[in-house]
Amino acid sequence: MSTSEVVRSAGLRAHWHAVANVDSLVGSPVGVRLLGDDYVLWRGPDGNVVAAPDSCPHRQSPLSAGTIESGCLRCPYHGWLFGAEGVCQEVPSAAAGVPVPPRAHLETVYAAEKYGLVWICPGEPAAPIPEVGEEDDSDFRRINTEVQVWKVAAPRMVDNFLDIAHFPFVHVGTFGGAQDPRVSPVELEELEGGFFGYRYEIVAENPEEARATSGSREPVVERAMSSGFRLPLTVRSTIAYRSGLRHILLLVSTPMDAESSYFTFVVWRNDDFNVPAEEVIAFDRAIGEEDRVMLERLDGEMPLDRTVLVSVQADKASVEWRRRFAELVRG
Repeated sequence: MSTSEVVRSAGLRAHWHAVANVDSLVGSPVGVRLLGDDYVLWRGPDGNVVAAPDSCPHRQSPLSAGTIESGCLRCPYHGWLFGAEGVCQEVPSAAAGVPVPPRAHLETVYAAEKYGLVWICPGEPAAPIPEVGEEDDSDFRRINTEVQVWKVAAPRMVDNFLDIAHFPFVHVGTFGGAQDPRVSPVELEELEGGFFGYRYEIVAENPEEARATSGSREPVVERAMSSGFRLPLTVRSTIAYRSGLRHILLLVSTPMDAESSYFTFVVWRNDDFNVPAEEVIAFDRAIGEEDRVMLERLDGEMPLDRTVLVSVQADKASVEWRRRFAELVRG
């Protein structure tokens, strides 16, 4: 099954995908791309996020180039006005008293806000947005990061985020230099929030730029970790330090199309809230950049057939994710 067939699958369209930061919905509509289709996002007059195809039903102008007026979206071409739930409220060229054409209304898709992100689902949702229990724990703060565009197929990103064997090679510039390349046998299990994966321990380098993240000034730190997935494309990584500090990462990969993806990560920490958020996540950003550089070197297509790629015991979590993901997209 090719990546282009994957992004067109009904299975992926029946799940939630994060496409933007909530903070981006200020003042202007936002255009996004998901599974090969273009959508426009804006905050409607009732305060709820509206998501619809980025095409005016009149002459197909991109609505993301329009303007917002009291929560309504004005088309930049002929000024048609769309409000809550995409209802067309005004056709400026029409004579007074002439009703709006029935097909003038936008065919909206499901939209929701969670964890500081805007999520949309083009089909009927088959499952809720993944749960992160720390969101409701007052001991933890949440830190959001920008939504980036990576020139790589989203399945390759999930495969990478479930893998620890690349740490001492790809992440030698950040934390991986102190890690033994040998991977202990992996046992898969249910993790927090319905994620499925494995637990492991590593010794990580702790350079000066990492110390706001680790909360330690030691040259190396021990990390008790877990990595797990929720279908279709979300990964949670939990990092626990001996000090009691917990650093939770939600790694979100969203397929724009067959070759490009949105990527963002959300962090929850039970730390000293006085440490600026940007200092806390600077090291995570550097780690993510190492992943991006490596992944963008790969062919855009991620084979889902288990006989195409050679796997070893260290790949156990990725193999299981690919098996379940293939079942989802093939229906």
